Amino acid sequence: MDDITWEEPFCGEGASCFRLGTDATGNAYVAIAGAEDAALTDSREALRRMILDIKAGKADHLL
Repeated sequence: MDDITWEEPFCGEGASCFRLGTDATGNAYVAIAGAEDAALTDSREALRRMILDIKAGKADHLL
């Protein structure tokens, strides 16, 4: 996983920090900051869809 470009962590108050990353081959990664070696992997399109769905409120019931 050395070719992943990681974004700065997204941290909530008193919660774990999550990081998003991408690589040159079209993969996307989601990991807990400090545990990037155990990232979930999918396509950039899947990451895009997840972000759009979260922005649209489809995960609000988890809050």
